[in-house]
Amino acid sequence: MEAKEINIGSIPDYVVHVTETLENNGFEAFLVGGCVRDLILGRLPKDWDVTTNARPEEVQGLFEKTVYENRFGTVAICIPKEEAGVGENTDKYNIVEVTTYRKEAGYSDNRHPDTVEFAKTIEDDLERRDFTMNALAFNISKGHLKDIYGGLKDIKDKVVRTVGNPGKRFSEDALRVLRAIRFASQLGFAVSYETLEAISLYSDKLANIAVERIRDEFIKIVMSPDPMGGIGLLAKLKLTKYIIPEIEEGIGCEQKGEHIYDVFEHILHALGHAAEKNWPLDIRLAALFHDIGKPKTRRWDGTKAGGKGKYTFYGHEIVGARMVRKIMERLHFSRELSEKVVTLVRYHMFFADTEEITLSAVRRTIVNVGRENIWDLMKVRECDRVGMKKKEAPYRLRKYHAMIEEALRAPTSVGMLKIDGKYMIEALHMKPGPRMGWMLHALLEECLEDDSKNNLDYLKDRVNELDKMSDKILKDMGEAGRQAKEEKEGEQIGEIRKKHGV
Repeated sequence: MEAKEINIGSIPDYVVHVTETLENNGFEAFLVGGCVRDLILGRLPKDWDVTTNARPEEVQGLFEKTVYENRFGTVAICIPKEEAGVGENTDKYNIVEVTTYRKEAGYSDNRHPDTVEFAKTIEDDLERRDFTMNALAFNISKGHLKDIYGGLKDIKDKVVRTVGNPGKRFSEDALRVLRAIRFASQLGFAVSYETLEAISLYSDKLANIAVERIRDEFIKIVMSPDPMGGIGLLAKLKLTKYIIPEIEEGIGCEQKGEHIYDVFEHILHALGHAAEKNWPLDIRLAALFHDIGKPKTRRWDGTKAGGKGKYTFYGHEIVGARMVRKIMERLHFSRELSEKVVTLVRYHMFFADTEEITLSAVRRTIVNVGRENIWDLMKVRECDRVGMKKKEAPYRLRKYHAMIEEALRAPTSVGMLKIDGKYMIEALHMKPGPRMGWMLHALLEECLEDDSKNNLDYLKDRVNELDKMSDKILKDMGEAGRQAKEEKEGEQIGEIRKKHGV
């Protein structure tokens, strides 16, 4: 059929160059898969895939720079960007993947075909595709769309449907059960009834899939425009047990009090807000996981006046942080991302009451989460509040921001003190050793309480006083500087408070 839905002008010249080169040398060439789907949806494809009846070695012979490192017939064509007319960019080449028509047989590992044989026709190639919307092939030169399985209609109806028998598709590659949910979340589609039924029947095959592949699909769902719907559907279909079974404990876990949702619904709404704000992966994961420790810490407190009682979740942020660390390790997330998410979960309860928060407590929170993470902690706080169907009062937000801004002016690490080890050795003639470290942490504790003390004259005199103390006393003071408890502080925040209208 003619593809009126596709704007040929939106296809880059370097892609047209690849298909024209193949056709000019007597071969067939079609755009195929996700790039065709995206063109129909009016989206700019991230990747360009071409399928052809040319064998890999024949494809390689037609282009100057190619990469062929697999057994599936896919050759990467590398076209210099300056020659493609798009100018210099971060990457040196535009990449077009060209795959020979193929058939596949046997999926003993529920992921990869045991054998791959090259096929003669585009029809054979499309038969092996996962979903109808990805089983479309478009010939640029003729403007012809090949649609054997009703993919165009399913795109217009916004339906995710498998090519042919869904059970066969999922038994071939179990990761497709997650891909179905991911596409629905990314595109705002519904999953067809028969596809949903087959997902339920074949979901146990996910146990055979590498954790990295599962993690990557999970990330795409979390980063989609509708992660609430995606994670909700994963839970409904019992797929979460293969990714994050811990969140299933929140289903039906009542909270009462200010909360109108159970724990699971609450964290979904928190994640949804992070998506609405288009915040990055670390914030979204922290929003999803921030209350994951609540089911394990829930207790009934019947002492409330009137005998009504309430649920408490004391320490859920600490328990949750431990759980999140295990989740992130299990899914093989990077250490850097894991530490960031764990930290945000651990300290998400800090901004609870503006009347109770003290400036010294804000400084210590900055020490705990890091100066670079404090504003992200506020974003998680916002997700938490919105997840309760509450908006942060403008006054409270202004006060939080003012206190953080004020606290950031003060030293929140030993390295920010006006005195350091080098000065202590050269000017105060102190011997290097652990005593110096204890002194610096004791000084930091004093400056967390009163940042006006962070001046060289005071710190120099204080070092001379501390140097007269025994190792035991000094060590205890240093440890107190590391782990000091929050105390109330009544002093005014001053100019920045006024600036924020507090």
